[in-house]
Amino acid sequence: MKLNHTISLLPVMAFLWSCSAKIVSKNFYQEHGEELQKIEQNYKRLYSKKPFSLAFTNKDLSKVSVEMITDSLTYIYDFEVSEKRLSDTLHKYGLEADSVLALIGSMQKVSCTWINNFDYYVNDNERRLIFISIKPVVVRYPLSPPKYYIIAYFERPQTFDEKGRLLDGRRASRLRKLNGQVFHKITDRVCYTIAEKYR
Repeated sequence: MKLNHTISLLPVMAFLWSCSAKIVSKNFYQEHGEELQKIEQNYKRLYSKKPFSLAFTNKDLSKVSVEMITDSLTYIYDFEVSEKRLSDTLHKYGLEADSVLALIGSMQKVSCTWINNFDYYVNDNERRLIFISIKPVVVRYPLSPPKYYIIAYFERPQTFDEKGRLLDGRRASRLRKLNGQVFHKITDRVCYTIAEKYR
């Protein structure tokens, strides 16, 4: 009987988790929207000069993985944030070391685990967006995996359905999925989703 009760509660717990995750996502953006926008703008400026991405690889955000993209190769290095060789390596690959270190510090403050640029096409025209992944502190239900709050910043206003879900073009009724995820509206050019992986 106990097993049956446990199984019957799982859909309820999943529903409650889904609701709480959406509430947390909205509240998180309202509380940290200004800091997140600065992170997005600073990353966008730095990326335009030299492509790179950042991802923290441990829970306390003290270790960072830096992916640096050149014309022919992609280099990935892991560092302790406090290591001097992090700054030295950024200089070596032509990045603005002080600005990237400041960006890393800003990401730590809001528990941003990953930031990256993503290219996509609309009617054969190249577009870009920036992904920012956050691991907010939320109540987790038994057997539920950790969840990440992923924000997508578009360059242009997007189209949404009546439920606020991102659509694939102005005249289309088809949902647009990014990395296999359905995204929901925050503003005309900012969306979010809840995912089990941060990238």
